[in-house]
Amino acid sequence: MKLILLYREYCSLCKEMLEELKKYQKQYSFDIEIKDIDNDEDLLPQYDELVPVLLNEQYHEICHYHLNTDALLKELNARRNAD
Repeated sequence: MKLILLYREYCSLCKEMLEELKKYQKQYSFDIEIKDIDNDEDLLPQYDELVPVLLNEQYHEICHYHLNTDALLKELNARRNAD
């Protein structure tokens, strides 16, 4: 399973969300793909003001600005049960 983090290098909220995600990574066995929003012309218009944004593999938003633990766990448990 993979989660996608729309990120900016200079963004403190982005770094915070990444660190929080890492706490769940071992338990739930997921990869984190980090995408620099400023280098993606397709995603920039939609997510520019929302960074950091956490998406699932289908590019459905899980949360933005701050990690929503309830939404993350709901997504991870749904994926775990689907496998």
